[in-house]
Amino acid sequence: MSAVGGEPRNVRVELGARSYDILIGGGLVARAGGEIAARLPGVRAAIVTDRNVGGHHAGALAQSLEAAGIASTTIVVEPGERSKGFATLQEVVDGVLAARLERGDVVVALGGGVVGDLAGFVAGIVRRGMRFVQIPTSLLAQVDSSVGGKTGINTAHGKNLVGVFQQPALVLADTGVLDTLPEREFRAGYAEVAKYGLIDRPDFFAWLEENWRDVFAGGAARTHAIAESCRAKAEMVARDEFETGDRALLNLGHTFGHALEAATSYDSARLVHGEGVSIGMALAHRFSARLNLASPDDAVRVERHLRAVGLPVSVDEIPGELPGAERMLDYIAQDKKVSRGALTFILTRGIGQSFVARNVPASEVLSFLKEVLAS
Repeated sequence: MSAVGGEPRNVRVELGARSYDILIGGGLVARAGGEIAARLPGVRAAIVTDRNVGGHHAGALAQSLEAAGIASTTIVVEPGERSKGFATLQEVVDGVLAARLERGDVVVALGGGVVGDLAGFVAGIVRRGMRFVQIPTSLLAQVDSSVGGKTGINTAHGKNLVGVFQQPALVLADTGVLDTLPEREFRAGYAEVAKYGLIDRPDFFAWLEENWRDVFAGGAARTHAIAESCRAKAEMVARDEFETGDRALLNLGHTFGHALEAATSYDSARLVHGEGVSIGMALAHRFSARLNLASPDDAVRVERHLRAVGLPVSVDEIPGELPGAERMLDYIAQDKKVSRGALTFILTRGIGQSFVARNVPASEVLSFLKEVLAS
């Protein structure tokens, strides 16, 4: 891990005039004011955070902004996935407008994926688009949701169905704040790290199999894993900003995972996002083997690694009852849409060989879900 005050790792997201830096290292919350002022001179800020993260880090961030000459107001929401809804969206929008912030000012997301998605959506719609900075405080947000500009909220119909693309001007991934994460949240974030290896970086997945304990412990291995994950996503976003092509590969595990989250009513006591992704990746590899696209040995290898780090890999590890296969298929159809009876899935031909399968018959998925839910 970079020492506090040391030079952070820099991963660049190349999007022409809207390119931005992802800085990765220790002490970046304390340095945030200077980093933001250097890129966005003269702005005022709205800090959007949740009650848990705000108690740890909002004061230090506000102090850093003040030291750099940036006046700020702090808007606090309740922690958890249920804040990603219309009611909380309205509260945050009203807070930004009440602070009389202008279009050229900045919304700063200080928190995990929920806060980042919510605050980014606010930045995208208030005054038809404000500036936006991500300061992700969870591993999941640092390696995934803070990068790439996808924002949004959930509805009763499914996850992330209302939102906009709103690229940040800067991402500050402070590795030091991860030390305050509950172990369950860190593990959940690790699912997204493993995902990058499974998409198209088999050497990275093999490295994780050997070094995951060091990633959990912190230090150089953790910084390397975060930087490699950000680099993988940055390259994909640069090629396909609006997810019309291979950026969809980033949804590996998410089609099943989002359906499971919707089926549990986004109750984090039962299932958090990264756990849903972990189960989803295991199911995607099992489904690929069922369709004779990949060896069953690959599914076994994926499950072995995810289990080793303490992540769930099967639906029977989710507390409480789940809906039947037909209802689960409805959630999947909402997440990725049906086109003439066929679904789009991210499937695999092996470790690091994922691809977009656009014509998966709903009947095949339903049959698979019946097997999974009966096991």
